[in-house]
Amino acid sequence: MADHSEQTCRRVDVGISRVFELFGKRWTGPIVSVLLQRPVHFAELRRAIPGISERMLSDRLTELGAAGLVIREVDEGPPLRVAYRLTAAGAAMEPALKELGQWADTYLAEPEPGTGC
Repeated sequence: MADHSEQTCRRVDVGISRVFELFGKRWTGPIVSVLLQRPVHFAELRRAIPGISERMLSDRLTELGAAGLVIREVDEGPPLRVAYRLTAAGAAMEPALKELGQWADTYLAEPEPGTGC
């Protein structure tokens, strides 16, 4: 009989849980992927991720900033522009994300034509 006690359920890896709490949200991975290439302005970032709304992009960037992975930098201009870049902690995700991408290429089926990217 399986043990479903509270203590057993708490054995789930806390680090993995925290990672997927953040990276399991839609758009987080693509945002970090773009920022791994270079710092970008908000409008550039939005154009690089088809389908994301300004509000969602702003929300995800705020979450990534609160997690210490992204820094928001204001260029007073004119015109006023806001750029985003990864912190050292954010950039340190690169090997793990590359590994996940390689895993996906090997083990996840390609989407059917016309069903998405």
